[in-house]
Amino acid sequence: MSGEKQVVHLVSRSSLLAVMLASDTNTSTAMAFKLMFSVALLLSLWSTAGCDFFVEGVLQLECHDRYFMIAVDLAATGEVPRFEAVDGTGTYAITEDYAAKCGYSISILSLLGLVELRASYFSCHTEKGAGFSFRFNLITTYEGVDAYYALNKTCSPHLLWSPREVTCEVNYMEVSVRSELPCQSGSSDDSSTLGPLYSSSTEVWQVTFQNPYQQLPPMNLSQARQEGYIFNLVHDRIVFRTPYGQPESYRTEVTGVPVEVVHATVFSRQSWVVVMVDLIAACSMDKGSYDSGYMIWDTPEALYPSLGTTQISFGLNGNLVEEAAVVQKGFIMERYNSTVQIGIPYDAEGGYRKSFVSDGLSEFYIFNLYLKQTSVDERHEETVLWFHRTLVTPLLSSPLFTEDQTDVNDGTFSIYLGKVPRDVELTSVQLTGQEFAVPFSDSIAYTLTEVRHSNKSHSYTLKVPLHDPIVVQEFSKEKAAMLHKLDINYTLIVKPGDEPYYHTFSVTALMAVSPPSFDVVCKESGIDFKLAYRSFDYLWDFMIGSDRLTPALAANYGYTMSNDSQNLLLSVPLFTHGYKYKDIGLKGFLGTFTILVRDRETAGILTSTIKTCLFNTTEFIMCSTNGWMTVVVDLSAVLPSGEMPTRFHLLNSLCVPKAVDGTRVLFSFPLHSCGSTVKLAKENVTYQNKIYFDTSENAVEGMTVQCTYPLASLHRLFSSHKFESDKEGVGSIIPFVETTKVVVPAKITTVAPQRTRSPSLHLPPSYPTARYIKVYRVHNRPGQFSKGPTGNLQVKTLLHYA
Repeated sequence: MSGEKQVVHLVSRSSLLAVMLASDTNTSTAMAFKLMFSVALLLSLWSTAGCDFFVEGVLQLECHDRYFMIAVDLAATGEVPRFEAVDGTGTYAITEDYAAKCGYSISILSLLGLVELRASYFSCHTEKGAGFSFRFNLITTYEGVDAYYALNKTCSPHLLWSPREVTCEVNYMEVSVRSELPCQSGSSDDSSTLGPLYSSSTEVWQVTFQNPYQQLPPMNLSQARQEGYIFNLVHDRIVFRTPYGQPESYRTEVTGVPVEVVHATVFSRQSWVVVMVDLIAACSMDKGSYDSGYMIWDTPEALYPSLGTTQISFGLNGNLVEEAAVVQKGFIMERYNSTVQIGIPYDAEGGYRKSFVSDGLSEFYIFNLYLKQTSVDERHEETVLWFHRTLVTPLLSSPLFTEDQTDVNDGTFSIYLGKVPRDVELTSVQLTGQEFAVPFSDSIAYTLTEVRHSNKSHSYTLKVPLHDPIVVQEFSKEKAAMLHKLDINYTLIVKPGDEPYYHTFSVTALMAVSPPSFDVVCKESGIDFKLAYRSFDYLWDFMIGSDRLTPALAANYGYTMSNDSQNLLLSVPLFTHGYKYKDIGLKGFLGTFTILVRDRETAGILTSTIKTCLFNTTEFIMCSTNGWMTVVVDLSAVLPSGEMPTRFHLLNSLCVPKAVDGTRVLFSFPLHSCGSTVKLAKENVTYQNKIYFDTSENAVEGMTVQCTYPLASLHRLFSSHKFESDKEGVGSIIPFVETTKVVVPAKITTVAPQRTRSPSLHLPPSYPTARYIKVYRVHNRPGQFSKGPTGNLQVKTLLHYA
């Protein structure tokens, strides 16, 4: 080798080196190569001391029965490793043509991440001694710099050689026969033997090729070598080797199986003796076929003469299985019509699988078939054929398995994606159009669990909450349930490479729907309602009485309402519209508020949320829609110091409290009774009364109580003992300390309206009370009243006394 070449010996007795080179799976190819290169430089010094080592996981050197094998990890060599054969005459680059000519085969096994070199024991540069010695240089390139690794091994096969052995390699045919030529004493290059490849004796030897389709002229061995043929004498065996497809070979069919044959006869005339050697190489060229889960390969039973059936043993990757163990391994071997048929199950151990994207996810399998076929002729001499065949299945469909494992009771979609090949990786998941990289971030509510299986596939389980916003939810009238739907698009990548495959799947779940229910809290000032929205709550309307709850309605009634996509919050102050009161006493009362739930489509009331709360207040006033005023008043603030009233009453002294507790009194009376005064304004009407307490000397006015109603809500102001209003009135308690006498008026006073203030009608307290007031016209009240000729309020009163 030239001086500028750097020869580095890979060594490996120490497991430490194997760890350094192979343990870190995250190390990039470039970094692995760099580390390997650096360590190898150091170890090259050890090799000079005669050390013989082997790097586990990076390099394999194996002696087989009829060939030597080198396997190197592509992670250490790069994608395009090169080999050189070395002998005493120099180094020789093993190109594709040179390999077929000289007995080498190189395979890039990308599926395994290996480059494999097989060398025949009779290859061109094998050195023959006590065994077969091989010397090679492995050449790798890193950042434009070549590194040379010397790979040396001597093999001594234990299997005895048969009289004739034929090797059908993937790129050449080789036949060797036992030499029984006469030998003379003399130099090694005597013309009585097949001497070394370049000796002068090769000129006296000639070869002629037998071809049934044409007659070929003889040529000497030098010419034959130039044509790509090799003839040699190695260990007393005559060797003949040829690449496939040479002009002198021919194709034929034997029992329907394609066969390539080359028939060479080597001869030499020496004085009165003619030496002739017949060399025939015949190899099945069947490429294999796929049928019902098996890769099928055929070879003729009688490629060479045989007294009976041939003995067959075969396996994968250089490992033979005896015929008796074939069934246990799942292989098939059958004989029919003088043909041997081998069946390899697609999932056989030792086969290689590769995924491929073509109209869906496909796969193909590669099998490195190794077969030994032995026949015995009539002279009881064996012929052994060794086959190396790479068999590839056609593209096979490889569908993924998807299963909806959702349990609605768990509230979660669960989708199983199985039968994912080991060389296919899930990179992202698209949910209803939104993409999420794999692995999922901890910040999202979805989970993705991967499980690896013993059959070298793996699976994923995706879980998504049913009520997550990413799930499409819609009401199914047909099913009378809420339909939850999730569209999934898996993006998978075939490794190595970045070819994507998209797998789509949709899942649905039906969930029974129920009307919503509010969470309710009683507070001192009213009742608070809270509803946590569900995705289907848009199906309902919420009603306050006969009115639909809206922000405008809430504002009109004095509620506080907050409504967003998550929650509805409604605070209903005490004494606002919608309350019902009962058990009213001086110690408090029960207030009930009801929210109805109505089907938005049918307008039918489905359910309601009714809440009754106990309210304790010192004072309150209620103005009902049916024309009653109920008031609790504490008169302690207006009582003369040290005095305790003997009696309480309203303007009409016959109207007394329903309950008394010291200075606290409870009155409940119709608005149009007990001497109430009616004040009619432009927009509303006010009913007013006064609470009096009697002392030892006189009656004292303590409080004024009043209820005001908007005119627009009144159906009628009075009717015979009947009052109707759409809204509750607004009550007021007004302290008053001026002493006065209670007088039952003998007449009615009507106060005429003035242009400079809002029109009003004042009725003094009286008993019996007014039964009916008829209003003909009121200024600016179209539809209920009409203007008079002057545009002022015109009122006529008609009062009835009991």
